[in-house]
Amino acid sequence: MTIVSTGGCSFVAVWPCGSPYKGSKRRPRTATRAALVEVRPRAPPVLRSDGSATPVFAWDRAEDLQAEARAMARAANATVYSPENLAGKYSSRPIQVFRRTLEILVALGSFGVKLLIDQRNGVLDKNKRKRAAELRKIFTRLGPTFVKLGQGLSTRPDICPPEYLEELSELQDALPTFPDAEAFACIERELGLSLDSIYSSISASPIAAASLGQVYKAQLKYSGQIVAVKVQRPGIEEAIELDFYLVRGLGFFINKYVDIISSDVVALIDEFARRVYQELNYVQEGQNARRFRKLYADKEDVFVPDIFWDYTSGKVLTMEWVDGVKLNEQAAIERQGLKVLDLVNTGIQCSLRQLLEYGYFHADPHPGNLLATPEGKLAFLDFGMMSETPEEARSAIIGHVVHMVNRDYEAMARDYYALDFLSPDVDVSPIVPALQNFFDDALNSTVSELNFKTIVDGLGAVLYQYPFNVPAYYALILRSLTVLEGLALYADPNFKVLAASYPYFAKRLLTDPNPYLRDALIELLFKDGRFRWNRLENLLVQGRKDRDFSAKEALQPVLKLLLGPNGEELRTLVIKESVRVTEAVVVGSMVDTYNFIPDVMRTLIFNGNARAYLAMSETELQNMIQLRDQVFRIWGLMQSSENFDPALLQPILQVLQQPEARSLGSRVIGGITQRLAARLLQQVLRTPATTTGLASIS
Repeated sequence: MTIVSTGGCSFVAVWPCGSPYKGSKRRPRTATRAALVEVRPRAPPVLRSDGSATPVFAWDRAEDLQAEARAMARAANATVYSPENLAGKYSSRPIQVFRRTLEILVALGSFGVKLLIDQRNGVLDKNKRKRAAELRKIFTRLGPTFVKLGQGLSTRPDICPPEYLEELSELQDALPTFPDAEAFACIERELGLSLDSIYSSISASPIAAASLGQVYKAQLKYSGQIVAVKVQRPGIEEAIELDFYLVRGLGFFINKYVDIISSDVVALIDEFARRVYQELNYVQEGQNARRFRKLYADKEDVFVPDIFWDYTSGKVLTMEWVDGVKLNEQAAIERQGLKVLDLVNTGIQCSLRQLLEYGYFHADPHPGNLLATPEGKLAFLDFGMMSETPEEARSAIIGHVVHMVNRDYEAMARDYYALDFLSPDVDVSPIVPALQNFFDDALNSTVSELNFKTIVDGLGAVLYQYPFNVPAYYALILRSLTVLEGLALYADPNFKVLAASYPYFAKRLLTDPNPYLRDALIELLFKDGRFRWNRLENLLVQGRKDRDFSAKEALQPVLKLLLGPNGEELRTLVIKESVRVTEAVVVGSMVDTYNFIPDVMRTLIFNGNARAYLAMSETELQNMIQLRDQVFRIWGLMQSSENFDPALLQPILQVLQQPEARSLGSRVIGGITQRLAARLLQQVLRTPATTTGLASIS
């Protein structure tokens, strides 16, 4: 195999013999017998009954597990973050530590002096944007560790002001490539095979580079499969080890002397360092990709590339090649006949399921990691940075959105206990006015019309002022959704990520049996003893837009609560609302009859005026008709759902077969009877003067 590059454009020429290393002193490593056993063709395609076939390169499950085990063995010596080991290692290297410390202090010290001057001159706030941009450039110059550190800080609204969050979020892994010869030597060393025995071709130069490694495009020799080969940057472990040792020491200084930062900076650095070290283990990244692929294998509009374990190690990752266009390249996507907004919506729905359903999510969805494939799928790449949402937090986040919709700021503040933002001993009462001041202004329009970044910035300002400790998972959630909204705004300046998220939230509220979400749904639908039918209608309209919405499951959680031993309060509300609805249906039917029959009959039956006959004002009558129509629309929405099943009503019918249920049914019937009897009595006892007065209302 020979690699050829000409005219600045790289391509690969495959010769029948020869090697790219021919004539050099270094000979390619000869594959060992054990390593050669790994290079085996995959199972042939299996024909299905419809004539289609499984992928040619589909693995037998047992063989795949064995290949993964071999990859794990190759990565057995991968470095794991240990502050104690770093301290032991670099305490005996004073010159190396001093040299790097001086480099960092000069860069960050000059920045700190500028901040002090700004503070003395009273222009600290005015120059925030300018200083934030300078810090971004400093981090880029200081190398991979600080690029990663800046990206991590860009997700921490409890540490950085909004201007710094925005600037640091633009940090890119734009670092120079390292020599190809070093990359190829790393592949041979890690896999124990020569390049000739692995690839029939490999690109002469990397097709992408990042802070931790660079990527080549290659073709596997044994199968012809096109793959992406990610190779780790040489010496990267040594570089980040020293940097994290020094940054951790700075964290101790900040914890002791910087009062404006309430979070434990050393703990944050340790958590972040562990994540970066996990990124250095490419077998771990491959396992992340496999787990992610398994969760989304059934999603027709999402694509996750597969991993080739026999060509993967701690420092080399081989995965399926993906043809596609970056999600921020709108013109190129549209030339393929695709719509950016459709792909972004796919990303949002996928991210919501990652964050709030499966609890395992891609924590770095920047444009370079999201591709639009020619088939119209959204492809996820780079699984080095993944995170998990604790189970209790998933429901708490949805509940937080409900409290925001209800403008229940006290409940919003209490949510921060469940989200682990605040320790239980912190008093939330001072936080409530801050939330109210921001959201009362922000919620002048409906929540669905709000820009997600506006909410993040507003919450960030609150978090920055109070003793919050934002968990890493939540900071990464904010970053993920903000990035997706930013991509959508390129295509549509009016796009709102919250509006796009509504179908998912509605579906979860209507169908999830989780007690926390059941309570959140009741909070959303009931207010001051009245049922808010407009909100139920809106939830059903939005929920039906979600692909996984099930009419059969809708409202089942509330029905179960209604039958449960703790549902007395809800049963009382349901009785009142059942009386209202029944009365509205009866009165509405009478008005329909009045409008349908001839004038002579109207005079005989209704004395010429239905409103007067029913002894109610025009406003009250219109409200009843509106309620009746709304209930009918909601029933129509349920019936028109593709998977509607009349069995949805079975729990209600079962109510009448149980002692508690029979009592509830009799209370409903009794309430309806009393209400209609009161109406009738009110009509019978009316005086002529009253009739005249009411008859004048039209």
